[in-house]
Amino acid sequence: MAAPSADRRADATAAPQPVTADPGTDTIPALLQRNARDFADLPALTSLDVEGAPTLNWAALRDEVAAVARGLADLGLRSGQRMLIMAPSRPEHIIVDLAATCLGAIPCTAYSTLSSDQIAFVAEHSAAPVAVLAGTDELARWRPVLDSLPALAHVVVMDDDAVPSGDDRFLAFDELHAQGAAAHPADPDTFDRAVADVRPDDPLAMIYTSGTTGVPKGVVLSHRNALHEAVALRDLHENPPHLTNVAYLPLAHIAERVLSIYLPTVNAGHVHTLVDPANVVTALGRVHPQQFFGVPRVWEKMVAGLKNMLAGLPEEKQTALLQANELLQEGYKLRSAGEPVPADLAERIAETDEAVLAPVRQMLGLDRLFLASSGAAALPVEVLYFIAGLGVEIQEVWGLSETTGAVTANTAGAFRAGTVGRPLPGIEVRVADDGELLVRGPIVFLGYLQADGTIEDVTDDDGWFATGDIGTIDADGYVTITDRKKELIITAGGKNIAPSRIEGLLKEHPLIGQAVAIGDDRPYISALIVLDDEIAPAWAAARGIEAAEPATLASHPQVRAEIEQAVDAANERLARVEQVKQYTLLSRSWTPESGELTPTLKLKRRVINERYRDDIESLYGA
Repeated sequence: MAAPSADRRADATAAPQPVTADPGTDTIPALLQRNARDFADLPALTSLDVEGAPTLNWAALRDEVAAVARGLADLGLRSGQRMLIMAPSRPEHIIVDLAATCLGAIPCTAYSTLSSDQIAFVAEHSAAPVAVLAGTDELARWRPVLDSLPALAHVVVMDDDAVPSGDDRFLAFDELHAQGAAAHPADPDTFDRAVADVRPDDPLAMIYTSGTTGVPKGVVLSHRNALHEAVALRDLHENPPHLTNVAYLPLAHIAERVLSIYLPTVNAGHVHTLVDPANVVTALGRVHPQQFFGVPRVWEKMVAGLKNMLAGLPEEKQTALLQANELLQEGYKLRSAGEPVPADLAERIAETDEAVLAPVRQMLGLDRLFLASSGAAALPVEVLYFIAGLGVEIQEVWGLSETTGAVTANTAGAFRAGTVGRPLPGIEVRVADDGELLVRGPIVFLGYLQADGTIEDVTDDDGWFATGDIGTIDADGYVTITDRKKELIITAGGKNIAPSRIEGLLKEHPLIGQAVAIGDDRPYISALIVLDDEIAPAWAAARGIEAAEPATLASHPQVRAEIEQAVDAANERLARVEQVKQYTLLSRSWTPESGELTPTLKLKRRVINERYRDDIESLYGA
C-alpha cells in the first residue's frame, strides 16, 4: 500500500492471537483442524452470490468438509486418486476441494472453458474416478465424452435441478453432503485418521496448465509447496492473520488457489466467493477486502473505467482529482527509485490523500486494503502509477503453477516499479546463459503427472527448474521479466523483441481491450487490435456516436482516428525496431469463450495466429 495507507495497515493488524504454521510438519488438513479448534467462531467462508447465505465460521467449515469427505469416501475416492472439479468460485468448490485433500486424494480444478475434447484429455490423463461439476453449462461440456471415460465412476452436480435423471453415475452435491453428514457424527475417527495420515510431502493438488501452446500438463503440488508459499508470502508482507479477500478468479489459477484456499487456511482468513468475475468491482464495494489480487486485465479495466468516469466530471472536480493523483505518483516514484520523499512533499501528500483520494478509495471498496497485488502477466507501468496515485500501491509478483505461485514479489517497504520484486524467503533465482530464469527451493512442484500415474520430476541434478521466462536480475536482486521464452519475436532482421511491452503500451489507451504484436520472421512489427467491449460503447456515447456494438464501432471514422493516435503514442515510447508499422482493428471481441484468451485472460498466440492468418498476411502486403 501507499505511504498514506499506514493507518489502514495498522488497523488490519488487530488479531485475537498469533497464527503459526510449519511447512515441514503441518499440512492443509491439519491446519483446518487447528482453525476449527483455535479459531472456531471466526468467519471463514461467505458467498456473495446467494442472498442471505450464512457465513461459515471455521468450526462450521470443518464440519462441512468432514461431511463431504465422508460422502466422497463412500463413493470410493481414495488417497492418491485424482478428483476433477469444474465449477466457478463458490463455497461448495472450496469445501469439496478441501474434503478431497483431507482424504489424501488430489483435487484438480479444470477451467470451465475447456472444450469437450479437452475435457476428455484431462479426464483420461488424470484417471479421476470422481468429477464434481457446477451445473447445466458444465454438464453440457461433459456429456458428449462421458461414455468414453472408463475410469470415471461418479459425477457430483452442485445444482440440484441440473442432475440428470435415470443415470446412476450422477449424484446431487446436497445428497452427497447429507449422506456424509449422517455418517460422520457416528464415526468421526474415520475423518480424523485420514487427516492424520496426510504428510507434508504428499501431493496436495494438481493444476493443468492453461495451455497457451501445446497440450496441458498436470502440475502436481505438495502440502510443503503450498505451506512454504503461504508462510513466505505472509512473512514477506508482514500480513496479519484473518485477512478478508474476494475469490473471483478460477480456482484452476494458482494465484486464486493460494490466496483463497491455502493462505486463508494457514492464516484463518475470511474468503468471499464470487461466481462471475465481471461483478468483481461491485464485490469490492460490498466487501472492502483487506487483500486483493488482480490479473493485469482487471487493473487495466479499473483504470480505464476511472479515466472514463473522470472525463464526465465537472472540470473543477476533475482537475482536483488529477492533481491529487499526480502528487501521490510523485511520492511513489521517488520511493520506487529508493530516494527519500521530502518532508514538505510528504505532508502535502498526506493532506491531499485524506481530503481528496480517501473518499474515492472508499467508494471503490479499496479503503481497507492491506495488500494489493498483480501477477500472471506484465502490468503496464502507467497502470501501476495511476493506481498508486489513488493511494493503492500494487505489489507485482512473478511465478508459475509449477512454483506454487509467486517466486518473487515487491513489498510495501521494498519495491521497484516495473520489476516483479525479489525472491521470496528461502527461494533462489538465477539467469541461465540464454536469459531464461531458473528457480530452486521448496515451492518448486513435485513434477508433471504422467499417463501411468507416476510423477516426473523435471528439475535438473542441482534442483533448478527452468521457468520458460526470460528476464534479468539487477544488482539489488530485483527481477524484471522480459517475456516468455517461446513468445519472443525474432524479426527477419534477427532482432529479438518482447511483444508484451508493445502490447502493454497499446492497451494503455482505454479504448483498446486487447492487442497482439506480430513480427516473427517478418520485416517489421504489426499488430491486431481489439476494442474494449465495456469502455468503447461508453466512450462512443459520450461523443455522440450512436453505435453501441464494438463490431460497428470498429469501422467508425472517429474510433479509428482515436486508435491511430493510440498507436502513434505507443510508438513514440518504443525503439524504432519495436514500433508498430501496420495494424488492423478487428470487429469482434476476444474472450476465453471465443478462444483467443485463456481463462486467466492471457493471449493464446497460436490460436490468434491461425485464426487471423488472412488479416496478418494483409498487414505484410500478401
